[in-house]
This record gives sequence, C-alpha cells and structure tokens, in this order.
Amino acid sequence: MIISCQNIQKYHGAQLVLSDVTFDIRQGEKIGLIGRNGCGKTTLFHLLSGEERPDQGQLSIRRGSVIGLLAQIQEVNESDTVYAVLQRSFAEQLGWQRRLRELEQEMSSSGAGEDGQAWNRLLKEYGTLQEKFEAAGGYELEASIQRVASGLGIGTEQYDRRFSSLSGGEKTKVGLAELLLRRPDILLLDEPTNHLDMEAIEWLEQFLQSYDGTVLAISHDRYFLDAVVKKVIEIEDGEAFTFHTNYSGYQVEKEARLLQQFADYQEQQKKIKQMQESIKRLIEWGNRSNPPNPSFHRRAASMQKALDRMVKVKRPILERKSMDLQLQQEDRTGNQVVILDRISKSYGERRLFSAASDILRYGETTALIGGNGAGKSTLLKIILGQETPDSGSCTLASRAVVGYLAQEAVPEEGGHSVLRYFREEAGLEEGEARGQLARFLFYGSDVFKSITNLSGGEWTRLRFAILMHKRPNLLILDEPTNHLDIDSREALEEALEEFPGTVLAVSHDRYFINRCFGKLWHIDGGRFSSFPGNYEYYKEKQAEAAQRQEVTQPFGGGTSKPRSVSGQVDRSPSASASASAGSGTESASSRRKNTGGSPSGPASPNRKPRPAASWEQDIAAAEAQLALIDAEMLDPQLSSNAEKLAELQGMRDAAQQKLDELYSGWLSEAEM
Repeated sequence: MIISCQNIQKYHGAQLVLSDVTFDIRQGEKIGLIGRNGCGKTTLFHLLSGEERPDQGQLSIRRGSVIGLLAQIQEVNESDTVYAVLQRSFAEQLGWQRRLRELEQEMSSSGAGEDGQAWNRLLKEYGTLQEKFEAAGGYELEASIQRVASGLGIGTEQYDRRFSSLSGGEKTKVGLAELLLRRPDILLLDEPTNHLDMEAIEWLEQFLQSYDGTVLAISHDRYFLDAVVKKVIEIEDGEAFTFHTNYSGYQVEKEARLLQQFADYQEQQKKIKQMQESIKRLIEWGNRSNPPNPSFHRRAASMQKALDRMVKVKRPILERKSMDLQLQQEDRTGNQVVILDRISKSYGERRLFSAASDILRYGETTALIGGNGAGKSTLLKIILGQETPDSGSCTLASRAVVGYLAQEAVPEEGGHSVLRYFREEAGLEEGEARGQLARFLFYGSDVFKSITNLSGGEWTRLRFAILMHKRPNLLILDEPTNHLDIDSREALEEALEEFPGTVLAVSHDRYFINRCFGKLWHIDGGRFSSFPGNYEYYKEKQAEAAQRQEVTQPFGGGTSKPRSVSGQVDRSPSASASASAGSGTESASSRRKNTGGSPSGPASPNRKPRPAASWEQDIAAAEAQLALIDAEMLDPQLSSNAEKLAELQGMRDAAQQKLDELYSGWLSEAEM
C-alpha cells in the first residue's frame, strides 16, 4: 500500500467539497480519477501532494515516497529557458557533473607529483562521484530529455525559448515532460492530454503503461483511460467509489451498481413503511386498551429504536442533469457547403499546406486532425474568412449560417457576469436568459459569477449556450471537448448526432471523433488529405499501409513492384485525397482492383487505343506506388529528417504527376 485515504473531509470556506472519501492505492497501480467538473478532483490532488491538509479523516502516504504533480498552471522563473526547465529533473546529476568538471581541473592543474596525498584524495572523490553519476544515468541525460520531449511534440527549436513566452498549452507540455523525466514514485496528472496532439497522446499512453511507479490521472479522455488505467475512482457527491477495471468496464459496472442500489433502496423503503405502520398500530392498540396496556407501547418504542438504528440506503440518482444542448438550424444550405479549391498557406519559410482541395457537403460531419502547429486552426480561419490563403480559394454556401466555437481562454478582463455576458451575446430578457442558462448547469447564484472566474468547462458550456441560440446550419468547432467533463462530452455527442446541418471540428479526442464523424481531413508535413471514415478506420488503413511497406522492397531503383495484399489496393488517406480532391463523386480509381503490370503513359492519337483493363491496371499500380510513398512519409522516425522527407516529397510529386497523366489519357480515350 502506498496511499490510504480514510473518511477524508475537506471544506473550501463554508462549502463542503469532500465529505467522506475512502480508498486505497497499491504500488504500481494505474488509476483514473473521474467525476464532474467541480466535484473535488483537483482538491484531492492538492491533499495528496501535501499542498493542503484534510479537515477531517486520515491520509497516509508511504514514507519516503516522491510525489510529482502536474499542475494546470506551471510556475517557474521568468528567465528560465525550456531546456533549463527540462533539466530541472536532473538537478542532482547536473550538480555531480559540475563537481566532476571541477575535480578534473583541480587534478590537471596540481598533478600527482606535487602533493600525492591531496591528488589521491581528489582522485578517490572523482571515482566515487563518477560511479554515482553513471548509476543515475548521468551519461544519458541529453538522450532522455530528447526522447521525452520529442515524444510529447516539443521540438529542439523550442529549447532556447523563454518558458514565460510559451502559451498555456505549451507550458503544460513542458511541465509534463519535466515531470516524466523526474520519474517520481507517485505521478499525479491533472488533465495531461488536454494540450497534446494524437501522436503525443499515444506516446504518453505507451510511456505510462510501462511506467514502474504509481499513476493517478484526472482525465475525461475515455480512450486514454481505457488504454492506461486498470482502476477507476469516481468522486460523486463528496464520496469516492472504486471500480477495479478500465473506463469501459466502469461504465458497465456503474450501471449494474446503480440498478442494484435502486432495488435495495426500494426493498428497504418497503420494510421501513411496514415497520412504521406496525409502530402506529401498536400505539393505537395500547391507547385503546382498557385498562391501558403498556406492553404495546414498549414494543412500539423498541421497533422505533430499531428503525432509527437502521443504516439507510441512499436513493441513487439514476440519471444526473447534464448540459441540455439542442442544436437546431434556422435554414438549410445547398448541397455544397464548403468548397476548398487548391488552397495553400505558408508563414515565411514554413509551409502549412498546399493545394488543399475538397468539398464539404450538407449534413457531413468532418473532423480535422493533425499535429500541434500543423495549420488546423489556420485552415478554419481561412474558411471563416479571417485569414487569406496564399493561393487558391475557399467558397461557402450562400445560405450558410456559421456557428464558430474558437479555442479561446476565459477573458482576463471585462468583469461581466455570466448572465450579463449571455444576455448581451444572445439578446434575451433576464427571465428567458436565466432559463436558458439553467439548461447549461448555471443555477441560482452561478449566473452572477464573473466570467473571469469561470473554469475551462464552465466557459465552454457558456459559449455553447450562445452558439445554440444562433441556430447555425454550419458548425465550426475548435477543440470543443477540451475542459468538458465526460457527461458534458456525451451531451455534446448526442446533440451533434441529432444536428441536421454540417459540422467541421478540430479535435484530438479519439472517442469523440469515432462516435460523431464520418470523414477526416488530415494536415501533416505540409500536406492536406481527405479520408472517408472515422479515426479507427483511418488507423487501420495506416497500419495496413505500413504492413504493405514492410513486405515491399524499398522503391526508387526502378526494379521492384509493389506487392498487393489479397489483390486489393488499400490507399492511404493522402492517396485517396489526391485522387478525389475537388470532385463531388467517388473517383473511378477508388473502385479499381490492382492486377499488377507496369505503368504506361497516356494514349497517343497515332497508336491503337488501349483496352480499358490495361488503363485500370496501370492506374492501380500508380496508386499503389503513391500509397507506399505516403506510408513511408507517415513514419514517425522520419518526422525530424527534413532531407529524407524532401526526397520523398519529390518522389511523391513525380508519382502524382504520373497518375494524373494516366487519368488524363484514360479519360481522353474514353471520350473518343
């Protein structure tokens, strides 16, 4: 046992936050701490880290255990660079390293012949210190920092930046990296996935799965919880409830527990009612007796004592109130809602994306994915008209009413109350405004809170209340699930499933994408691609492309041919987009089978027309080659190899040109 909480109680002022929290945690366990926003999860973390003390109850942590807390707000010196913050995890080893350098200088300046005894003393200290430095992994410091930083998406170009100049999300990532490098016995993570992209989240999952310490994570990321934790502790109504399973298992077990508790409650209520009726009857009989019979009263008093001593089963709340989001549109748009026509955008030498082309049709739900800084938010701003592309154009449907939820923090200034801010944005009278806010869990005095004091989840709920009032037919959402608890995420998912209009959302929440979206836009390495299907299907096709690459000899020499898997060419997302970008119908190539053969050029008017099967054969082979190049470019090991990526991009451009020529020739012959 490494942590034990027994009947913990904690007040914030006059408000009772934790009323009776009891649980035990064993060494090496991976635990998810869940619950609604404001239920006391972060307060419990402060108790475990020693920042606060419980008002009542007993909290025991094994002596000598090192605790590391990932706070939502990072605090460091203003002058520290990112690399200096990452090095803080190795403060002791770096101190030893500095002493080793000092000893080397002292020994080289004094020499063994001048004062042998002093020199031997220095040599002995040097040997002892070197052993400690080596045992603590001192010679692997830089490699460890590079491994964790690159895994979380912190590039080497950020190392020299001042920590104070980073955004809130960047600070959280650096703080997480510093904490993981420290490798404490107990790792307390408060929303660790909020500011990470998908690749970084998946890396963190693998890191924590093999972590030998104890991990306690507050998270609303259901995929993350399923992948990492083996035990769930839920904070509800000030109490802790433990489930020895992952999140999916928790959902099943929670429902079964609630149903059993409700059955027990109903059974006990029947028994209580029977006892109350018996007590009432005994008292009446005692009063009617002539002469009065005190034995009836004694029996009634005995039954009343038994009733008072009975441990009452709490009435379970089978369905708790959640955000009541009902998205409706004023008027529908035409079939083509957003048309991207070869859009390109760069900032200086850095290209975000080029020749991005696709059509977003009415009723489609599309998720925009990619790494942090890939250009997702920039593409949304181009669609909204807030940014201008370097080339190409973006067209919105004439009747499009856009509802935009930006990824913005709570305003630091303004001082408006929730009620006043909502009334000004929605244009409602106070009574109607308060009724609408109640649907988004702002009750009573909550509506008079200053918006500057709202939590991230409350701020997002307030903006959704405003968004719902506008009745848009095109929703553009930038990280809508960030800071929302699981109940609010599920309410959003249900609302989007019922929404008849068009949805485009940037998100790293894989559960959210799988449930609500049937199409993906992907930006990576300066390339834009479109992919039909949800995230699970996308990952499956990525894995298949990687598998095809493994069974194919490295191309480029002109001698090897791609091997087909079961005779069917499975194209990567990039290849699918290249073949179908800008067209509103399924491309002909997506229905072709790979039958082998060598590529040929377009038809010439001076030679006999080629059979359609021959064209299809060559097109399939060209698509397979393009898919292989895309798969190699998606290899994480090449993410920092600019030279290799540039070489592959050149090969891809040539392959794409060849495919375009084949299509052109095939269509020309078909029209003859």
